[in-house]
Amino acid sequence: MRLKAFSKSLSFLLLLLSSQTAFSNKLAQAQTQVSPTTTTKLICPAQLGTSIDTVINRPIFSRVRWGILVQPLSSGQTLYAREAQKYFTPASNAKLLTTAAALQQLGANFRIRTSIYQDANGILRVVGRGDPSFNDTQLQALAKQLQQKGITQIKRLIADDSYIQGDIINPTWEWEDVQSDYGAPVNSFILNENVFSLKFVPQAVGKISQIMWDDGNEAQRWLTINQSITVAENQPSYINVTRDLTGRVLRIQGQVAANSQPYLVNLPVVDPSNYFLRRFRTALATEKISLGQTLVFTGGTNQQELAAVESPPLSELLMETNQNSNNLYAEALLRALAFQQPRVQNKSTVDIGLEALKASLTKLGVNSANYVLVDGSGLSRRDLVTPEAFVQTLRLMAKTPAASVYRASLPVAGKSGTLISRFRGTPAEGIVQAKTGTLTGVVSLSGYVNAPKYEPLVFSIIVNQSEQPASVIRQAMDEIVVFLAQLQRC
Repeated sequence: MRLKAFSKSLSFLLLLLSSQTAFSNKLAQAQTQVSPTTTTKLICPAQLGTSIDTVINRPIFSRVRWGILVQPLSSGQTLYAREAQKYFTPASNAKLLTTAAALQQLGANFRIRTSIYQDANGILRVVGRGDPSFNDTQLQALAKQLQQKGITQIKRLIADDSYIQGDIINPTWEWEDVQSDYGAPVNSFILNENVFSLKFVPQAVGKISQIMWDDGNEAQRWLTINQSITVAENQPSYINVTRDLTGRVLRIQGQVAANSQPYLVNLPVVDPSNYFLRRFRTALATEKISLGQTLVFTGGTNQQELAAVESPPLSELLMETNQNSNNLYAEALLRALAFQQPRVQNKSTVDIGLEALKASLTKLGVNSANYVLVDGSGLSRRDLVTPEAFVQTLRLMAKTPAASVYRASLPVAGKSGTLISRFRGTPAEGIVQAKTGTLTGVVSLSGYVNAPKYEPLVFSIIVNQSEQPASVIRQAMDEIVVFLAQLQRC
C-alpha cells in the first residue's frame, strides 16, 4: 500500500528524487485506531441512506468524490449506491481482483517452484519463477541440497530469468514509489522481497550517525553520502534516502535520537537477478561449495533437476497479499497467472497476466467494463475500477468452492492485518472482513459485513480527489461501515 502517512513525525526534503523509506511506519499509520462517532442504535434499511448521506455530505467533504455500493450478499439488490458505476482510482483494493483471479485460475494449493538443473556439460542453471516468499532460508536450503548431492565446486552457474519477461518495474508507477520498499522490482528472481536493509545507529549528539548494512555485498555496490546526524534524546528520528538515476549513489539525510534503537530503513534492490547470485554465492560458501563464474541468461535447456524448493500454497500467499497489502506479492501473483498461458512474442508477462485476470473474472461473472487494470497491486494511478466491480467480485467469489480461502485472506476489523487497529470497541469489530487501500488523495475499503441482526452484506467505499488527511476519510468510512453492522430487519 503506498503513501500512507508516517506515524512518526517526519520532516522530508521533497525533491524530485525523494524516496519514502519507512514502509513499516506507513503501515502503522494506516492501522491507527479510528473510533467512529456512532451510537450502537440499530438501523432499519430505510434509514441507511439518510445515515450515510449525513456522513458524506459534511462540509469538509464538499470537494471529495465518493463511490459507494452496498448490497446483500445473497442478491444484487441495492441498499445504497452513489456513483457505483463510475470509475475510481482503487489503490490497493485492486488486490481483491488480482487475488480472486489467481485463486480461481490457479487453485488454493498452487505453489511456485525454484529449481537448480544440471545440463550435459556440467553447467548448473538456477531457474527462478517469481516466488515472492523466497528468502535466505530457502536459498540456504538449495545450497544444502547441492552439498548433499556431493557437489563441492560449481565452475559456472547461470541464473535463468526467462520465466518473467518485460519491465521489472511497472512504467506507470511514480518515481518515489520505485525508490521505496513497497515498490520493489519483480522478475523471475525474488529474494527477501527484493529489498535490503540499513540501520542508522546514533552516536554522540551532533555527530554523523553510523550506518550498519545487513549485507556487506550491498555496501560495496553503493557510494554513500551520509548527512544524517545524531540529535538529543527528546527529538524525533527520521531518515530520508534519495537514490540517483544511475542506481549507484545513496544520499542520506535526517536525524536519529541519541540513545535510541537503531533506525531501520529498507530499500529496493536495483538488479534482482544479480542480487540473487551474490547472496547465493554466500550461501554456497556456507556449505563449502566454491562458485566460479556466474551469468544471468534468458532461455536454455533444463535437464536434470538437482535441487528445488517450493513456495507455500497460494492460500498462504493470498493471506500476505491481502492481510498486509503486500504489493510485491500481488505483482508476483499477476505474473503467475501468465504461467499457464501460451507465450506470445513481444508481449510481456504482465500483459499476459492481465489478460488471464480479465478472462478469469469474466468467467466468474464480473463485468469487464467495470475495471481497467495495468498492474496487480493498485500502485498505479492508471488503474480504474468501479465500486460495482468490487461488490460483484466479492459477491460472486462467496458462491465459489474457494469462498472460505478468499475471505480468510482479508483483514478482520479490530483483529488482523491492516484493520487490526480500526473498529475496536464498535459494533463492527470482528464481523467485518475488508481490504484497505490508500494513495495520496485516495482511500478505499471493500469487503463483507456479517450483520448480526441482518443478512450478510457486501460493500465498496472509495474516495478520490480528497484534500483531507487519510485518517479523516478513514474515520468517515468506518462510521458508514458501523452503520452496516447495525442494520436490522424492520
